[in-house]
Amino acid sequence: MVETVAVVGGGPAIRLPDLQSYQLENTIWIGADRGCIHLLEEGIKPDYGLGDFDSVTKEEMEVIRRECNHIKEYPAEKDQTDLEIALQKAIELKPKHIQLFGVTGGRLDHELVNIQLLYQLSEYKMNGIIIDKYNKIELKRAGVHSLEYDEKFENISFIPQSTSIKNLTLKGFYYPLINKNLEYGTSLATSNCLIGKKGTFSFSEGILLVVRSHDVQL
Repeated sequence: MVETVAVVGGGPAIRLPDLQSYQLENTIWIGADRGCIHLLEEGIKPDYGLGDFDSVTKEEMEVIRRECNHIKEYPAEKDQTDLEIALQKAIELKPKHIQLFGVTGGRLDHELVNIQLLYQLSEYKMNGIIIDKYNKIELKRAGVHSLEYDEKFENISFIPQSTSIKNLTLKGFYYPLINKNLEYGTSLATSNCLIGKKGTFSFSEGILLVVRSHDVQL
């Protein structure tokens, strides 16, 4: 089984973390459109290049065709974004983990729908996470979940993605909760943090975004 598939979108390079630090021996890298260029600039050869490639120059496209192990070009007019196409390829590979880079910080409509694509991964019961320089974003369904302390992403927020979250309980957090119902649109569970090395959160119904972040220094 493939351990990790990393998908890189064409979002602003300034929001990318150090991709080399996420490159494990058996990681499969997929570039979506300009994500291929982001990978090559980081010294990583894409295993797959997918998309309509309307955001790269002719010269860059020649490099992509030369450097990518597998490439498939799509028409500009299609029913899926380049990222969703790349994500479908990642799902086909059946990895344990899917990491998404280069999917935030650009057009807001793209960023919002990219976050919603985590829902697809949860439908396949796959562990998906969006990572940029300032945030880590995961989507969780009802159950008991644990979080370990990460000094790079100390702030932790729980954001409802369904009409309501039932019986949210936070243990090991600075602001604990016990069986609290959260309605869609509330900010109650925003900007929390762990008080030790590990904490747990649980809820009985709903879909929750877990956002771990650190403050942007301007």
